[in-house]
Amino acid sequence: MDDSSMVGLLGRVTGTVGPGLVGEVIVRIRGGAEHFLAYPSSPTDRMEPGTVVTVIDHLPPRTVYVARAYES
Repeated sequence: MDDSSMVGLLGRVTGTVGPGLVGEVIVRIRGGAEHFLAYPSSPTDRMEPGTVVTVIDHLPPRTVYVARAYES
């Protein structure tokens, strides 16, 4: 799978993503669900577990930058 094919996929935060933190998200991909290390796309964003996110960038093999998929 190339890097660009992950951009735009939805995921869910499983470990807090925020400034100074290495978070974790689960993304449905390749017929299953996989965990990725995650950083916020905006350096001031903080996302708690359960937040639905969109993958903004992918750094192989297991790191993504994410943003909230829906504003609350």
